[in-house]
Amino acid sequence: MSIGLPLLITGVPGVPGYNALFHFRHKFPQQVVGIRPTDNWRLEGEQIIPCDMEDVDSLKRLFDEYQFKSVLHCAGSCALKSCELDPTMAWRINLEGTRNLLHILEGTDTRLIHLSIDLVFSGESGEGSMLETDSTDPVTVYGKTMAAAESLVSLIRPDATILRISLPMGVSFNGHAGAIDWIQSRFKKNRPATLYFDEVRTPTYTDCMNLAFEEILSRDMPGIFHAGGPIRLSLYEIAQIVNRVGGYDPELLMGCMRIEAGPIPPRAGNVAMNSEKLSDHLGFGPFHGWPFDERYVPTHREWHYERPAGESGNPELLKRILYCNPLRDEGIIRPPFP
Repeated sequence: MSIGLPLLITGVPGVPGYNALFHFRHKFPQQVVGIRPTDNWRLEGEQIIPCDMEDVDSLKRLFDEYQFKSVLHCAGSCALKSCELDPTMAWRINLEGTRNLLHILEGTDTRLIHLSIDLVFSGESGEGSMLETDSTDPVTVYGKTMAAAESLVSLIRPDATILRISLPMGVSFNGHAGAIDWIQSRFKKNRPATLYFDEVRTPTYTDCMNLAFEEILSRDMPGIFHAGGPIRLSLYEIAQIVNRVGGYDPELLMGCMRIEAGPIPPRAGNVAMNSEKLSDHLGFGPFHGWPFDERYVPTHREWHYERPAGESGNPELLKRILYCNPLRDEGIIRPPFP
């Protein structure tokens, strides 16, 4: 099968949607449209259209105009604290926006990939290796809205592919929308950053995610699939990597257990995902480890202090090997750094 065109990508202000837009727009010129919230006026460009997912009439007009054959649904509010403080907003954007999309797709054969998140799990057991068959038990409002959206997609559009992603590692349009962005922004300003020893994720290069999206859009793959990378890292370990690769002061990194953090937002534990089902269906492992070079995988809590002779960490190296996957350089078109 080939990808049905034209393709709609929702949520292009987010890291997955932003990177996917550049990838697919280069591959299929004039046949890819990205939408962003109307109040996000800073994000503009060719084939980026302001349209709120909650505005069903505007969404319907867009579909009537373009007659989309495929949708990569990346839209949603993922700011944990904002969702906790304004749950009405979180439910409106993460669930009602998805409901509107499903309503418009009713009766069509449009291919749908719906992005969800590993935070539909609490990770309280501490064991990780979450499977698609494990029961969801989110601890955050964000996770609860995403779990509800999954159920809605499964019920109304059983032919859709639901991909649970973890932390997407790639360029953001505003320089602070991703995990690397926030951590690096603290270190660049010589401000401390405190991350958790016991929140464990499976980060994934967006370079790999784009190629996986392309494969999945060209196949019939109904159901839920985990799309996490093969390396499990705590948020503290991710910050160690950013600190050392970027050549920042190791004294700026602090660590603590989740229980020592404030009550808002609550934090998940070990939500590392087992993504073997996706590899089995595709016939290959779509994701390289983040970071691609195992020399940059922390081995202990003081690892980021170790700076061997000849190792020159700096922000440019960070751009080249943490935001980008050098093993996926050929044929990859990435957004510019902000």
